[in-house]
Amino acid sequence: MKKSTREPWMPADEYAHSLAGLSVNLLVTDVDAHTAFARDVLGLEIVHADADIAVYRRGGSQWMVHADHTYLDTGNPMAGVVGRLTERAGGVELRVHHCDPDAAEASARRAGLEVLAPSQDKPHGLREVYLRDGDGYIWVADVPIR
Repeated sequence: MKKSTREPWMPADEYAHSLAGLSVNLLVTDVDAHTAFARDVLGLEIVHADADIAVYRRGGSQWMVHADHTYLDTGNPMAGVVGRLTERAGGVELRVHHCDPDAAEASARRAGLEVLAPSQDKPHGLREVYLRDGDGYIWVADVPIR
């Protein structure tokens, strides 16, 4: 059930037809809260955000989040899954490349979010930080070590 009364930034079918390759859609409890995390902690470009859906962009990548309520009472096959969620994202790590891990860590700490592993240089050539957002998704912000 939709809550937003705003007109979408583009018709849903037009957006759906624009997608190619791998698409990621995260289900979140509160789109506004997640959008604040995406913008303030990860520095993502917000393409569109309302109470139901947000679309983010970074470099050549684009992905979306939908509020749980958009899947309930709609006949969507995920409706039953959403109703049974006790933990989200188990075993999934979402990486935002060329996102300053030190800045993301500082922003996450100011927001009271969990830092699973502080910013550090790794042997595989990246400096990275592991963060947990308000819905429990694990985000890794990284930059190449020069």
